[in-house]
Amino acid sequence: MGSGPAPEAGVPGAADPAAAPFLALFARLNARDAEGLAALLDPEAVLLFPKAAPLLGPERILRFFKLLWRGYPELRFTVQEVILAPGGQRAALHWTNAGRTRAGAAYTNEGVTLLHLREGRIVGMSDFFKDTERF
Repeated sequence: MGSGPAPEAGVPGAADPAAAPFLALFARLNARDAEGLAALLDPEAVLLFPKAAPLLGPERILRFFKLLWRGYPELRFTVQEVILAPGGQRAALHWTNAGRTRAGAAYTNEGVTLLHLREGRIVGMSDFFKDTERF
């Protein structure tokens, strides 16, 4: 890792220590680190994703992200803002992303992910984003 500023430097809400577990999710997604992502998930984690049935449990959630990474070999999320609920167990993260599909087409999107922690691990994720046409 370089000695430059953290990727979330200057992002509203990111300096709050309570934001760290939420920002870790996006760091693991950008690193395509399935093992690191699994470590963040509660055994009863649920992912709600547009146009999909709820994904229950870390195994199904990881399978989903591996398929996403395969379909988008280049995809990088940039957190724009972190909004923490009182108590720090819930957050909304506004993000943008950019990358390329497996066919080489450019892709960009913008959305919000709602996250809920239980005992320091992500138990709930719900995604909302602008362009759902490709899913």
